[in-house]
Formats: sequence, C-alpha cells, structure tokens
Amino acid sequence: MVVLNKIYTRTGDKGTTALGNGDRVAKYDPRVTAYGTSDELNATLGVARLHADGPLDAQLSYIQNDLFDLGADLCRPDMAKDAQSEYPPLRMAESQVLRLEAEIDAMNDKLEPLRSFILPGGSALSAHLHICRTVARRAERLAVELSQAEEVNPHVVTYLNRLSDWFFVAARVANDDGRADVLWVPGANR
Repeated sequence: MVVLNKIYTRTGDKGTTALGNGDRVAKYDPRVTAYGTSDELNATLGVARLHADGPLDAQLSYIQNDLFDLGADLCRPDMAKDAQSEYPPLRMAESQVLRLEAEIDAMNDKLEPLRSFILPGGSALSAHLHICRTVARRAERLAVELSQAEEVNPHVVTYLNRLSDWFFVAARVANDDGRADVLWVPGANR
C-alpha cells in the first residue's frame, strides 16, 4: 500500500528524481520521459471520462489502472535483476494486451468499415479519445526509443500500440457507432 503524507520532499530540487529501484537520474532521462508521458496520457484520459458513461466508462477506468501499472513497470530499469527478487515488482502482462484486443474486436464488430480517414472530432468524448490516441502514440514512440538504449518490458510497447488502436475504435463508438464520424475529404478545400 502507498502512503503519501507529505507531497514535497525537496529531493528533486536539483533536477533529479528517483526511479523505482532507488537510482537517481535526471528528470529529463528517457525513462522518466517515457513514464511521465504515460502519466500525461492517464490525466488526458481522466478528462475524456468526464464525457463517458456505462460500459465505455468502465473500460476507460480499467485502462487508467493499467496506465499506472505501465508507469510502475517503466520506472524499474533492472528487469533481469528484479525477476530474481523475493518480491518482484509489478510488470505489464500479456493478458492486459489481450483484453484490449478483445475489446477492440467487440467494439469494431458493430461499426461499418471505414472508406475514408476520419477527422478527430464529432462528439466531445470522441474528440477527447482522439487526443488520448495521439498521446498514446507519443508514449509508444518514447517507450520504443527507450527500448533501443535500455531493456524495456516488451508488453509495455505492445500495450501502448494496441491502446492507440483502442482509442481510435472507441472514438468511433462515441460518434454514434461511427455514424457521426467526420470524414476526411482529400483536397476538398483547393
């Protein structure tokens, strides 16, 4: 259990922060940037949820919890060492990716196939989910970049990749199951 009784510690006043294993790194370290962006995505998702209800809101709640798991995973750099620990830290699991895939398939089954790209917008929820989609893509790019330099749980990258797809399909669902999608008309304003 986490207990936060004092919010400021002054330990980061000189531009460093602690990773989950206690190592101190610069606040602009690629690992910090990656998990910081997953936190930004979670906050963006919190705004989107202001417009959601029912089953979609419940799914978004699960995703918010997953994003905390993802940040906890990214803040621990020593996967091999951690796997040998008496209390292994939290890591993203394939089951979380599979849940997203099942939800994407279920949502997509009731949508007409796209015959054009869509513009972000339509309903307020759809517009916010498109913002979540783009932040998820950025988080994915940062996690991939980090994985080129350091070990990263591959389920983190896969989850973020699938999550942006999830947001795209959910944005269509939020647009009256795609009937209110705003279609791109190539060259319409020439």
